[in-house]
Amino acid sequence: MQLFAYATVGDPGPMPFGLDLAGLQSGVLVYLGLSGLVFMIIWIVGYVRR
Repeated sequence: MQLFAYATVGDPGPMPFGLDLAGLQSGVLVYLGLSGLVFMIIWIVGYVRR
């Protein structure tokens, strides 16, 4: 009888709130891309106004 089951990288197991790994990865990539773009815009505006 197996008492513990360990999840590997390919098998994340059940995730809360009905999320799946592919949707989570794409959401993180969109967030990182937008935050990087906003950082660059703020940096450029600050450099131009200096």
